[in-house]
Amino acid sequence: MVGIGQLTLAAPNPILLSSSPTTSRTTIARPFLLINSSKHSLALQLQQQHQFFRGAESTLRRHHIVTNASSLTSSSSSSSSSILEVKEISENCKTWQWRGNSINYFVHPSSPSHPPLLLVHGFGASIPHWRRNIGVLSQSYTVYAIDLLGFGASDKPAGFTYTMESWAQLLLDFLDEVVQKPTVLIGNSVGSLACVIAASESGSDLVRGLVLLNCAGGMNNKAVVDDWRIKLLLPLLWLVDFLLKQRGIASAFFERVKQRENLRNILLSVYGNKDSVDDDLVEIIKKPADDVGALDAFVSIITGPPGPNPVQLMPGISLPVLVLWGDQDPFTPLDGPVGRYFSSLPSALPNITLNVLEGVGHCPHDDRPDLVHEKLLPWLASLPSS
Repeated sequence: MVGIGQLTLAAPNPILLSSSPTTSRTTIARPFLLINSSKHSLALQLQQQHQFFRGAESTLRRHHIVTNASSLTSSSSSSSSSILEVKEISENCKTWQWRGNSINYFVHPSSPSHPPLLLVHGFGASIPHWRRNIGVLSQSYTVYAIDLLGFGASDKPAGFTYTMESWAQLLLDFLDEVVQKPTVLIGNSVGSLACVIAASESGSDLVRGLVLLNCAGGMNNKAVVDDWRIKLLLPLLWLVDFLLKQRGIASAFFERVKQRENLRNILLSVYGNKDSVDDDLVEIIKKPADDVGALDAFVSIITGPPGPNPVQLMPGISLPVLVLWGDQDPFTPLDGPVGRYFSSLPSALPNITLNVLEGVGHCPHDDRPDLVHEKLLPWLASLPSS
């Protein structure tokens, strides 16, 4: 959408970007760009198409389990004691060398009789984004969490070209060199897509299963060319690519976006449970964005190739797959091409289970962790013995 005196365009992820009317304070007046609406949609347009969400939701209710968000209340007090402090996570992280770069990771050991889990964050996030999940999951499973190259406390190398394929290879090498056991990959957003690519490329038994939380269709919006909203804005996306390659424009925009107030407003627009948007979450996003190399990573990801599409990859995966989808996600909505595709998979592929989480946004594990655990733990327990 083009407005008077400003330009509103699309970018890859809710963690840093938004187009919600409630976050209009993040808009940068000409000549800068406000890249909004991530992962294949524009939030404002989705509001105008609200009726489509309701139609998609009713269809999914007939065919899949829709979890009632009200169940959160009864178990919220018990799960709050399992939340790890960000400082505790940071102080217990380790490093692993990958192709000359330091990769930050966390491990919480537990029962060796169960398959380990590897948690993979989305765009702009990092290991502490799983602070509400690690404590619960580690009661029965050894839990690993990793900062992808370019994010969190991992290196952000100058001149590196970020691709979905490189992140997937990083995950496979981590499983091979560090975990050294068949592992269940659990990812959110682009982290989910990296897990899908890793599973599709694994020539061994490194991957035991997949859990996909609001899986992305690509590293950026250019992947979703069959969505009319993206088709309409595709020329503007290419313009964004060009402008963000101008260092001054990119730097000014990035500095504005990562201000705490702007980050909080953006996060509020993509979380269903507003109480989950606390000071810790804002700092989880902001701190790595202040690192040297963070701007280059941001620009490379937005302007780079979208990478493999899950539509081509999922039919070739025979592993058990659990798909959890927040129905209030403005960036990978149920009525978008990626949401529609994943909602159709259980009827076509017997290894896939889908649960739609009611009232939940783009980051279900942090938005409504109890709802995620309610579906995730029984599914993990049902995995066949190795």
